[in-house]
Amino acid sequence: MAQSYTLTTDLLATLIPAGDIVTLPHGMEVHVMQTLGGNVTVRTDRGLFRIAREHVGGIGGYVPEVVPVATGALVGDGEFGEQAVWEALKTCFDPEIPVNIVDLGLVYDLAIEKTPTGGNAVEVKMTLTAPGCGMGPVIAEDARQKIAGLPTVEQAVVHIVWDPQWTPQMISATGRKILGLE
Repeated sequence: MAQSYTLTTDLLATLIPAGDIVTLPHGMEVHVMQTLGGNVTVRTDRGLFRIAREHVGGIGGYVPEVVPVATGALVGDGEFGEQAVWEALKTCFDPEIPVNIVDLGLVYDLAIEKTPTGGNAVEVKMTLTAPGCGMGPVIAEDARQKIAGLPTVEQAVVHIVWDPQWTPQMISATGRKILGLE
């Protein structure tokens, strides 16, 4: 059962699945449905909303989860590693599905190039479970921010692509287990 809280301030939130930004008013009762990746999905009498991690302090009495920093950011002799990007992406979640975007099979491609200043530029191609999902830009921006926060990353770009079309068969064994599909 979802735990109930009362908002202590007006909060910006994203309407799920439309992706519209709205203000949830001070005093509104919310029911926390999902807290993965640092963002919080809440249900209200007005619908389902995603509250970004930087705004969860306005949920009275709610104690935010500690989101682990991606491990393996530097490997061997201090070189930046691809594994760090994958770990960062595993901290990104669809606000309606309790599986990270990597295990959902949404990440199609990852490329890292050295920048002229010796840092790293990371480019990711990902898709969504449904082409009309208004949350796509929100999920992609969450992924971009988490990649950009890694050591030595100077540029992070996340593209949403539609080819190939996502299917449930793309969910990893770990994701299938979480969702009760195996």
